[in-house]
Amino acid sequence: MNIVACVKRVPDSSARIKVASDGKSVDPAGIEFILNPYDEYAVEEALRLKEKAGSGEVTVLALGGPESAETIRKALAMGADRGIHLKETAPGRDFIATAQAIAAALKDVKLDALLFGNKAIDDDGSQVAAMTATLLGLPYVGVVTKLEVADGKATAHRPIEGGAEIVEVPLPAAFSAQKGLNEPRFASLKGIMAAKKKPVEEKPAVAGEPRLELIKLEPPPPRAAGKIVGTGKEAVPALVKLLREEAKVV
Repeated sequence: MNIVACVKRVPDSSARIKVASDGKSVDPAGIEFILNPYDEYAVEEALRLKEKAGSGEVTVLALGGPESAETIRKALAMGADRGIHLKETAPGRDFIATAQAIAAALKDVKLDALLFGNKAIDDDGSQVAAMTATLLGLPYVGVVTKLEVADGKATAHRPIEGGAEIVEVPLPAAFSAQKGLNEPRFASLKGIMAAKKKPVEEKPAVAGEPRLELIKLEPPPPRAAGKIVGTGKEAVPALVKLLREEAKVV
């Protein structure tokens, strides 16, 4: 099987995020950047599909500046065979522009499956996968927690309210990986060393004009100080009153 997994470089979720001086971006000072955790599920599933098929190639694709090359190497260290780095020339991409760039890079690539993480933990958008699949004319199943491939078809399980939905689609198709799909493997020392020698193709990103404009980033307002209304059962009436009249939750 020939599989492409799209990955993104994002700030570590444990980092203390600060807004940069331009008011529209994240200050990178002191922040560790990682391979988007949901994209790790996508890479792992791509590797498992290839291993089950017994042959094929796993390609990882990242769109971004020079620093995205490190993200590609992390995926290569997990076991992917090669990388594609779509080099970004100008910031300000929105979801559709990102999808257009990925679709333009893959329009002539023969693949059996295109995998994404369900979302990126920085923008939490969950839109690029579906948009890219639409632009490429591929069937798409999102929020996948189980994926089986056989006889030119894929059976995908996805959670819905009160149960699970099972969808069958012909290949090639696109999928987005949700937590629970698998447990991503750790990169071994051998894999890290081998990743340095694996090919990474660099291409200019070809994207349309963004249709969204980011106006401003700002941290959430500080939480109001808590109140102690008393101790023991004598405090219950006062607590209920505050919950009803101030918090308005009862």
